[in-house]
Amino acid sequence: MTLITLKLTIEELELLASLASDQLFRREFIDPKMPGHRSNSEEVKLGKALVGRLKLMVDPNAAKRAAVPRITA
Repeated sequence: MTLITLKLTIEELELLASLASDQLFRREFIDPKMPGHRSNSEEVKLGKALVGRLKLMVDPNAAKRAAVPRITA
């Protein structure tokens, strides 16, 4: 695996994370309904991991909020 280093502003990283999340949603839920579509579950898993990493870079506190269970009364 080759590693690549990018320099992005936080605004660019937020946009990239948002676009990647939208594309992942499309590949997971919309594309399978298209005739002739062939799903690649490994690619979807990799995409989910990547989007998660991007979101953590944008907001490091997101992991702490997700780890705390929410209790509603």
